[in-house]
Parts: sequence; structure tokens; C-alpha cells
Amino acid sequence: MTNKTLWTSGCGRIEFHIRLDDAKACSHAGQCDSDVTWLRQQPYIIEQTNALNALLLADILREYGAWDDGDLANHDANLDRIVWIACCDISEYEFE
Repeated sequence: MTNKTLWTSGCGRIEFHIRLDDAKACSHAGQCDSDVTWLRQQPYIIEQTNALNALLLADILREYGAWDDGDLANHDANLDRIVWIACCDISEYEFE
């Protein structure tokens, strides 16, 4: 996994390896939706997101308190959310 940064969810149950430049491209000011859509189409991200259990992902996102059960019923949207969160964390903590 060269040139990729490891991200782990707060509970440690999900982890991704994401390239720093890709993370930065998805975590800028303003709308990031199209950037996250692009990143989710990259083979190395598809491989990682395909391995995620939908119920586990919804449970982890529920901990953020930003989405209700109706929102969290959409697995595809949840994948966007978790990829975006991971990218923001990677960009924010780049130098730690």
C-alpha cells in the first residue's frame, strides 16, 4: 500500500488506505460530492468499500449523530459519507 495513508474509524472497525492527494481532493471547502463520487470509482477504493458490511457501516455512521435512520438506510450514500469522513480526517491530520 505504498503512498497511501491508513485511516481507521474511531471504533477501529473500519479502515481504509487512501492516497493523500486523493484525500485532499475530497476534503476541500465547498461541495465535495463530485470528488467523492470520482474517488469511489477508483479500483483501489472500490475494493475496500465492497468489503464493508452495510449494517456495520450504518452503526458506525450513527455514532456521528448527523444522520437519522432514514438517511442511514441508503448504503450507497453511507459509502459516500464514510469515504468523505476518511478523506477529511486524513487531510486534517496529515502532519501528525
